[in-house]
Amino acid sequence: MTIDAHSHYMPPQVAQKTSFFKEHWSDVNQQLRLMDEHHVDQALLVYPTSDAHMNMGGWRALCDAYNPAIADLVKKHQDRFIGAGILPVDFTDAITQELKRIEDLGLKVISLASSYDGRYLDDPRFFLVYEFAQTKRMPIHVHPQIMNPIGEERVRDPLLSPVLEYVFDVSMCIGQMMMAGVFLKFPEVNFIFAHYGGVLPIVKERFDTTYTMLRHRNFVKDISKNPSEYFSNLYFDTSGSKSKASLLAALEMADYHHILWGSDFPANLNLADSLGVIAHTILSAQERNCLLGHNFKHLLESSETSKIVQKFS
Repeated sequence: MTIDAHSHYMPPQVAQKTSFFKEHWSDVNQQLRLMDEHHVDQALLVYPTSDAHMNMGGWRALCDAYNPAIADLVKKHQDRFIGAGILPVDFTDAITQELKRIEDLGLKVISLASSYDGRYLDDPRFFLVYEFAQTKRMPIHVHPQIMNPIGEERVRDPLLSPVLEYVFDVSMCIGQMMMAGVFLKFPEVNFIFAHYGGVLPIVKERFDTTYTMLRHRNFVKDISKNPSEYFSNLYFDTSGSKSKASLLAALEMADYHHILWGSDFPANLNLADSLGVIAHTILSAQERNCLLGHNFKHLLESSETSKIVQKFS
């Protein structure tokens, strides 16, 4: 089974309220054609982050439009799509209600951005989200924030921002969560970070050596274990990467059970090469199958098992 752990669909009523996503981001038929062509069984639909909330009167209005539309699409193609719901992050009192609606709509994953208005996911407002996800065993997918990502106050460029600042925002998000103790506080939450966690595979070793050096001089607080030990327990998606070197670097950071293939459709339409990277690594057939779908399937099955246990407990 092949499952795409990172793809996008923007409901037309939401896409038309954005600056960038008006064209090509609501073509479900094209996605299904590509999935069939490359033998992709299912695809997770995550929110790409956008300015829609700014043009719709806030996140509550966006959730009212986006989550039911994704749920309707999933019901129409229930054997092909897996839905991820978004939250009204600007109105904390409404988050619990929206989490319940996400569950009632049959959405299987929570979709978060790496930051919101410069505040990362170590912010206490998200703790109730993590408590819910931990109880329900519901995975949380973290996508790069494209609205005011880290560094954009200094450089705003149509190429540099998406290539560098978006992925740096994901890396900083993970770092902030680690330093704030979020991963210790919520050890059973399955976090999936897009784009291999940004630059994390490249700086993993530097994280450990720098942390060790600073601990010896008492320049940094004790975070209980080396940073790399936190990273190895997180999940990362490939986000359409066609680089064998990037995959191998990620596999030094996390084992093959924690890497998920993702196309990043429709930003990336070259599914053949992103799938081919996995096919042509030194991994065994069993390990490749884990990346291509079994790992994500296991995450979803953990969620379903939790619901059954709760129902009869």
